[in-house]
Amino acid sequence: MTGLVNERVIYMFDVIALGELLIDFTSHGMSENGSPLFEQNPGGAPANVLVALSKLGKNTAFLGMVGIDQFGSFLKNVLIENNVNTEGLKFSETVNTTLAFVHLKKDGDRVFSFYRNPGADMMLTEKDLNLELIKNSKIFHFGSLSLTDEPSRSATLAAVTYAKESGLIISYDPNLRPLLWSSLDEAKKQIISCLKFADILKISEEEFHFITGINDLDIGTEILFNQGISIILITLGEEGCYYRYKGGSGIVKGFKVNAIDTTGAGDGFLGGVLFNFCNMSLSEINDINKERFEQIIKMGNAVGALVTTKKGAIPSMPTLDEINNLLFYFNSNN
Repeated sequence: MTGLVNERVIYMFDVIALGELLIDFTSHGMSENGSPLFEQNPGGAPANVLVALSKLGKNTAFLGMVGIDQFGSFLKNVLIENNVNTEGLKFSETVNTTLAFVHLKKDGDRVFSFYRNPGADMMLTEKDLNLELIKNSKIFHFGSLSLTDEPSRSATLAAVTYAKESGLIISYDPNLRPLLWSSLDEAKKQIISCLKFADILKISEEEFHFITGINDLDIGTEILFNQGISIILITLGEEGCYYRYKGGSGIVKGFKVNAIDTTGAGDGFLGGVLFNFCNMSLSEINDINKERFEQIIKMGNAVGALVTTKKGAIPSMPTLDEINNLLFYFNSNN
């Protein structure tokens, strides 16, 4: 329920996210006979963001679909164990849970293989949406993977439109996965079509170039900012994050850690940023001074760095103590 305390709206959920919830089978060494082993980990970018926030004490809710199979049941239990509300999680009776195989390079970066033709996350319909959950939330977060096919594309557009009309802050992470689109032209068309909803845009440097066709971050982000996107965050891996908002632009350096799996790092980063935005209106976020804004980005960088030090996305989301310890260590040694 919502209510007024000191003229501020109190929301049931700080962040609600819509999109894919799937299994990441992550490289886990070799068997005795020399065959590759894979570890079953819960994943899906929107769900990763929610767990990052829930582990930091925020109230979160998920909207999406999994299959009626052992993987779907496992994923629902993972969300429950991580205090993510699952009232908006639906089960497909005809399509199985989406699977992704994550092959790790020596530097911890990933190569994906998807089993999603179709996958249950694509089967979410407008009728499946729990609009009450959206209405009782502060921030609505979504990505582009739910835009690849129908009916989830229409469901996503209906949900984000409702959220925007209901006054929620909209967070958007395009999260480009070329293998899941019929073509890159279609991917670009659909991703760009949703920029108009975004108050907060989180993209990688590669995705920025893909969307804008511009190499210069200053020029490209100024164009996006002038189109109405209030906060633009471009993740640069271990180099940190480039940002632009009303108070200016710049780069906040990242943390160099021993990365073993970068899966979910960008989602953890965004969770660390949204954690600080949950108690503010969009106008208040825009009016943050540059020093404080960079501190918020720095916390996001710390979360993203910590995620890379373990395997799997959801299992690697850090606690507030772990984040503060990393920040304290680097502040003491720099």
